[in-house]
Amino acid sequence: MDLYVYIFLIAFIATVFRSTFGFGEALIAVPLLSLFLSIEIAVPLTVLMSIIVALTIVIQDRKQIYFSSVKWLVFFAALGIPFGLLILFYGNEFYVKIALGILIILYSLYTLFGKNTFYLKTDNKFWLFICGFLSGAFGGAYGINGPPLVVYGNMRRWDAQYFRATLQAYFLPANLLGLLGYIYKGMVTALVVEYFLYSLIVIFPAIFLGRYFNKKLKGRSFYKYVYSALILIGLILIVSTVVKSIL
Repeated sequence: MDLYVYIFLIAFIATVFRSTFGFGEALIAVPLLSLFLSIEIAVPLTVLMSIIVALTIVIQDRKQIYFSSVKWLVFFAALGIPFGLLILFYGNEFYVKIALGILIILYSLYTLFGKNTFYLKTDNKFWLFICGFLSGAFGGAYGINGPPLVVYGNMRRWDAQYFRATLQAYFLPANLLGLLGYIYKGMVTALVVEYFLYSLIVIFPAIFLGRYFNKKLKGRSFYKYVYSALILIGLILIVSTVVKSIL
C-alpha cells in the first residue's frame, strides 16, 4: 500500500479520536507512524497535526472553554516540564513508561468501577497545581499530557463539549512551544511539511466527525468512554514500549 495511504489512515483515526475525546492522538499516531517513518519525522508530524486540530476546535468552540482553568493548568504545567525533562534524561524509559501505563489503567478501572463521589464545585488551586504539574511533567518526559487533565475535568464534572474545548485551549500553546523546539532542532523538514499538508485532506473531515461524536456523548456516560479510552492508551503505551525494547 502507498505510504500516503498509511499516513491518511493513521491521521484520520488519530484525529477522530482526539476530536471526540479531546486528547490521546499522539499515543495513537506516533507508534503507528513510526512503523513506516523515522521517529524524527513521526513526532514533529504528529505535533503539526495536533496544532491544527487544537486551533480548529478552539476557533469553533471558544465559547465552551473554561479559560480560568486553562491559564492555571498551563502555568503549572510549565513548572512541571523541567521535572519531566529530568525524567527523560535520567530516568529509565522502559520502567517509567510501563509503570505509567499500569497506573493509567489501574486508575481508570478504579474510576469506572469504584464509588468515588469526590468532585469540585469550583476551580481549586491545589488540584489545578497537581494535575497541571503532572501534565507538564508527563508531557515533558514522554508527550503524555492528557491523563492528569482528564482527572481534573472529571473532578470538575465538565460535560463533553466543555471538556473537549478546554483541553484544546491547553494543548494549543503547549504544542506550539513544542513545535518551536523541533524547528530549533531542525526536525521540521520539507518532508515533514509535505506529509502534513497531504494529511490535511483527511484531518479536517476527521475533526468534524469527532465533533459530531462528541456531541452525542452526554452527562457522566462521557467519562465512561474517556476512561475506557485511557485504558486503551495505557495498553498502547505498555505494548509499544515492550515492542520497542525487543526491536
